[in-house]
Amino acid sequence: MAVTKGGPQLSEYEQQRQEKIAKNQALLQQLQLDAVQTGLGPKSKPKAASSSASQKRKRAVTKVKQEENAPRRTSARLQGIVADSEVARQKEEADTEAFHEQQKAKRQRMSEDINLTDAVVNGRTWNRAGNWLSAVGPANPGERTFSAQDVKDTSDKELREVRQRMSNLQLWEGAEPNRIKITPERIYSLGFHPNQDKALVFAGDKLGNLGLFDASQTTPDQVKQEADDADEDGDVDDELEPAITTFKIHTRTISAFQFNPHDSNALLTASYDSSIRKLDLAKGQAIEIYAPSDRSADHPISGVEISRTNPHLLHFTTLNGAFGLHDLRTPAHETAELMYLSDKKIGGFSLHPAHPHILATASLDRTLRIWDLRRLTGKGDARLPHQLGEHESKLS
Repeated sequence: MAVTKGGPQLSEYEQQRQEKIAKNQALLQQLQLDAVQTGLGPKSKPKAASSSASQKRKRAVTKVKQEENAPRRTSARLQGIVADSEVARQKEEADTEAFHEQQKAKRQRMSEDINLTDAVVNGRTWNRAGNWLSAVGPANPGERTFSAQDVKDTSDKELREVRQRMSNLQLWEGAEPNRIKITPERIYSLGFHPNQDKALVFAGDKLGNLGLFDASQTTPDQVKQEADDADEDGDVDDELEPAITTFKIHTRTISAFQFNPHDSNALLTASYDSSIRKLDLAKGQAIEIYAPSDRSADHPISGVEISRTNPHLLHFTTLNGAFGLHDLRTPAHETAELMYLSDKKIGGFSLHPAHPHILATASLDRTLRIWDLRRLTGKGDARLPHQLGEHESKLS
């Protein structure tokens, strides 16, 4: 046994433990010295390098601070509230109720008109000078102009070459797909604008944002050449920036939309906030054209369509199983007809393009029904159009 000078006697185990601690400390100090000598240790802050004319300037990325939806925490101790007391419990309940009211207010439907300049949440700032749709005309959406057999049977050499070139079109490669974030949230509705001059993509997301993407930008090779020339002066970045603009026009999901077949500058959007809006891109406004008279009513709209033969008659369906007709010449809160065609939600509907009085509805009860809107029978909630046919899918 070793005896320490002027101290108590140490056991053999304690002596071995002290020796191991001393060895570990010495080894750690040696490792730190080796790391500094090999350049792996902490380094002093380097001096700022002097700027040179040949160095390319890059745009600084502005970080946007994300605000939390949760209420700010306050100190109960500083407010003189004793923990686990009745006052503390009442304060917690009041804070929780205030938070729920705040979230409810965010989802509340807005009836006033919305200016696109004030509704921009992402992308370019909107102005009438930058209106992409001010000078384009409508085409026939979904109508095929030629098939592969038509290409083979074409006798005109130039026309055949044009059709072959169109058949060989490839996906747009202007930017990586992960950079084309057209909306902040999950997309629920998507479509092209029916014009022949530009490839304009519209998308509605989960929180009522409507995104616009202009896919008719300059080709990547041309942009790269222009960027290389401009980079000598440090004016342009190397990567192509997709032309995207996003507007907040609803408070809940944009479930469906339709481009007005009678007005190429009008887009009709249906939302789960129980309203339908007409986005007038010429005026830069989103105008409410239908909504329940009771602002607290919850009638989520699942589909919207205007007849090609009647520009004033609006058709829509709801998640409550209802089909509605609304005259656009009347106030937004007046509904001409509201008929319940299903016990469960109607996920989608369509009007016959040649015979708009023929209606097809698809509902959550796995049934497809065909209706004739010219023959209405019953009164009140029992008022229904004549049913021409029904098909139930038992496999889904």
